[in-house]
Amino acid sequence: MNKLSMDKQTAVISALVEGVSIRSIERMTGVHRDTVMRLMVRVGQGCEKVMDQHMRDLPCKHLQLDEIWCYVGKKQRHVKESDDASQVGDFYTWVAIDSDTKLIPSYRVGKRDGATGQAFVDDLAGRLANRVQISSDGLNVYVDAIEQSFGDDVDYAQIVKFYEAETIGPGRYSPPKVVKVEKSYVAGNPDLGITSTSFVERQNLTMRMQMRRFTRLTNAFSKKVENLKAAVALHFAHYNFVRVHRTLRVSPAMEVGITDRLWKIQEIIETANA
Repeated sequence: MNKLSMDKQTAVISALVEGVSIRSIERMTGVHRDTVMRLMVRVGQGCEKVMDQHMRDLPCKHLQLDEIWCYVGKKQRHVKESDDASQVGDFYTWVAIDSDTKLIPSYRVGKRDGATGQAFVDDLAGRLANRVQISSDGLNVYVDAIEQSFGDDVDYAQIVKFYEAETIGPGRYSPPKVVKVEKSYVAGNPDLGITSTSFVERQNLTMRMQMRRFTRLTNAFSKKVENLKAAVALHFAHYNFVRVHRTLRVSPAMEVGITDRLWKIQEIIETANA
């Protein structure tokens, strides 16, 4: 991997953040898939450090929280008692997005349980500089976690969507129609008029489009938790610092004031190499 030129590394990472599969990158670039994977893990771990360093004292005002599913090694129904449940089966990426700047200030990869949810909200609370309004779905984990991490210094509301029954037969994979939406106060004095999870749900789609291992109904999945975490870190670093958001015309990091310029893929690689 150390013999790869910067141009080659840039080509590999650029393909990864656009959702190209490992084997496709191998065919496109001539770089062996094992080398591609090792490069992704190393750069992804560097991206995790970049995110941790820069996501501090953030002036976010309106945050939306959600979790997105994937799996590692095997699907949950195939997990055996002899397997290490912490390393295989269902995994979720917990995501927070600032609906104003589209910044992703915090995320957490893990199980969909109270411990992971609390760690996610704790991390989020520690990165904010002011009182915020939070919107989430109806997952009960959020209620206790937000109360413990924010105390009284938060405005929090939940939005629950009710869907029609899943279609059977042709068209069964089309998104179900929303038939009812309920919003409710949980803490503080949230504005129900802006309570929403639309932006974070759209970010979920972006993740599925730009990380091959998140794509549904395919044979793509993470073999190791380490690989999943690296891919997610790479995605969010690219999303925050490199990618121009169409409605903002700048990157989310520029919009929130973390940086005054658009980063390049090469900079992320060089930072990971440092």
